[in-house]
Amino acid sequence: MSTIRCDVLVIGAGAAGLMTAITAGQRGRHVHVIDHANKVGKKILMSGGGRCNFTNTGTTPANFVSANPHFCKSALARYSPWHFIEMVDKHGIAHHEKELGQLFCDISSKQIVKMLVDECQAAGVQIRTDCSVQRIEHGSDGFRVHTGQGLFHCASLVVATGGLSIPSMGATGFGYELARQFGHQVLPTRAGLVPLTLSGTHQERLADLSGVALPVEARCNGKRFQNFMLLTHRGVSGPAILQISSFWQPGDALELDLLPGQDATEWLRQMKRDRPAAGLRTVLAEVLPKRLAQRLCEHWLPDRPVRQLDEPVLRQAGQLLGAFPLVASGTEGYRTAEVTLGGVDTAEVSSATMESKRVPGLHFVGEVLDVTGWLGGYNFQWAWASGHAAGSVV
Repeated sequence: MSTIRCDVLVIGAGAAGLMTAITAGQRGRHVHVIDHANKVGKKILMSGGGRCNFTNTGTTPANFVSANPHFCKSALARYSPWHFIEMVDKHGIAHHEKELGQLFCDISSKQIVKMLVDECQAAGVQIRTDCSVQRIEHGSDGFRVHTGQGLFHCASLVVATGGLSIPSMGATGFGYELARQFGHQVLPTRAGLVPLTLSGTHQERLADLSGVALPVEARCNGKRFQNFMLLTHRGVSGPAILQISSFWQPGDALELDLLPGQDATEWLRQMKRDRPAAGLRTVLAEVLPKRLAQRLCEHWLPDRPVRQLDEPVLRQAGQLLGAFPLVASGTEGYRTAEVTLGGVDTAEVSSATMESKRVPGLHFVGEVLDVTGWLGGYNFQWAWASGHAAGSVV
C-alpha cells in the first residue's frame, strides 16, 4: 500500500479527536483521522440517553478529578462552553438546559456527530473508520503509523483514543499502551460515574426494591452530591450515586442523607408533637417512597408510634436518616461506567498544548489523560477544550 502523508494524524474519531481535527484543519493543516470502530462518534451517539449532554455552562476546573487539579485550567479557560454553544447554534441544533447547566439536544445526539463531521469536511479533514493501528514508529522525520489501511506518515500524532469505559462501544486500552511505548507514565485506572453494587445484608434487604428512586445527598471522602438515587437489583445507581462513585473506593465510608435539605432529628421531633399516634413508617412514607419507608422500619428503625420514641431513640433514628451508612461492595465496572478515572500522567504533558514533554509532536487529548469530569456534560467540555488546545498548535 502507498504511504499517506499528512501534517497531523489523529487516532480516535470521538469528541476530542474530532475537535482536534477541526481546529487544526481550520488552520490549513492537512489532517487525517483514523478509528478502529465502524462509525464516527459512537459514545457521542449513545450519551445523554441519545440526546447528548454536550456541555455544562457552569464548567470550572473544580468539576474535574485529576492527580494534578491545575492541569485542566489553561485549556478550559481558552475554550469555554460558550465557544461550543456558538458552533451548535451556527448549525441550527435546538437544545435545552435540563438542570444545573446541563445542555442537551432537543432531538438527537446524531446532530452533534453530523455537525462535527460537517466541520471536518469543511476544514478538509479526511476521516477513515475500520482502520486499526498495527504499530507506530518515531524518527527524526516524524511518525510512521502502520494500519490496516496503509502507512501514514505525519509530523504530529494526536492520541484521542478515550478510556476503558463501555467496551461494547469499542473502548480499549490502546491509548495507554501507546503512551507507555513512548515512555509515559500511566496512572492506575478505574471505572468512574458508575453504579455501585451491594452485597450481604444491604443487598438482601434492598434488592427487591429495584426501581425505587428518591432524592438523597450522597457523601464520601469529603465530597457530597445531592440528586436522585435509584435502587437496582444489584445495588444503587442514579445521578447522586454516579457522581459520588468517582470519589469512592472499596472500603471507603459512604453515607446517604435520606431527607436532604432538612434536619431529620428535628423533623422527627415535629412529627412527635404534631402526630403522636401515627406510626413511624406512616409518617416516613409521606417523605420517602412507601416501600423504602416500610423496609427501613422493618430492619433499621423502630416500627412504632412516634410518641413512643424517647429522645435518645429519636436522635438515633434521626442520625440514621441523615447519615444512612451504605456499605457498597464494588462497582458495575467499565461495562456501564461513563468514564475512566486515571490515565496518562499529566505531569509529562503540556497543559497549554497537550504535547508530550518526552516526544515532540506527540499529543494526548480527552479521556485518555488523567482528567475526569463530573456527571453533567463536563467530560464533553474537556474533550472540546483539550482538542482545541492541541488543534491550535499541531
